[in-house]
Amino acid sequence: MNLRPFIAALLLVACTGCSTVENFITPPPPPDPKTLMPALEQRIAVLVADERQRIDPKAKPLMIDPELSAIARKRVEDMAAKKYMAHVAPDGETAATLLMAEDARFQGLLGENIAAQYFTPSAAIDVDALARRFVDSWLASEPHKKNLAFADYDHTGIGAAVNGDTIYVMQLFSTDLGLGPHTGSNVPSVATPVPDAATGAAPPPEPNLRGSEGTHE
Repeated sequence: MNLRPFIAALLLVACTGCSTVENFITPPPPPDPKTLMPALEQRIAVLVADERQRIDPKAKPLMIDPELSAIARKRVEDMAAKKYMAHVAPDGETAATLLMAEDARFQGLLGENIAAQYFTPSAAIDVDALARRFVDSWLASEPHKKNLAFADYDHTGIGAAVNGDTIYVMQLFSTDLGLGPHTGSNVPSVATPVPDAATGAAPPPEPNLRGSEGTHE
């Protein structure tokens, strides 16, 4: 009995079955972008630290400040929820007013850089590439670059939030708590002097911060 045709038929059926199973296997969906925001914040912090040292080797190291990080996250979460990008929220809230509410003794400089980037929700996010885009957008804006590289800043906090196809990022910079406000001409134009509330002076209105508000690519 010639078994070759029978074996060949079995192999054909087996291969057809394998192909059918493979057709039902779909690749897993990309991670929820919200779960990648902490990694994005950390990567931006590393890239900014590298750029500061490259621009000015004498720049002070930036310490991640939990208070500034919480404020930055609150601000970008508000931007994402309401789909706007500005240093002043629709209700008038700013990073400076939030900081004064948290620590009325703060006296020094508070600077901030913000930006937003589009992404494709159906595709996996490359955290490193996205972080690089955010930092490059700040480096391309001279006021934001000066803010990022201002040598006297020694505290920072970063927040990232997402809504739909847009990711919002804010990085806050400050001088050491308790340090008096700078008055020199080298202070970046996107810095916000914050007075000591213990003197009874009300926090100043948010200044008109120069420079591009961010980029969409």
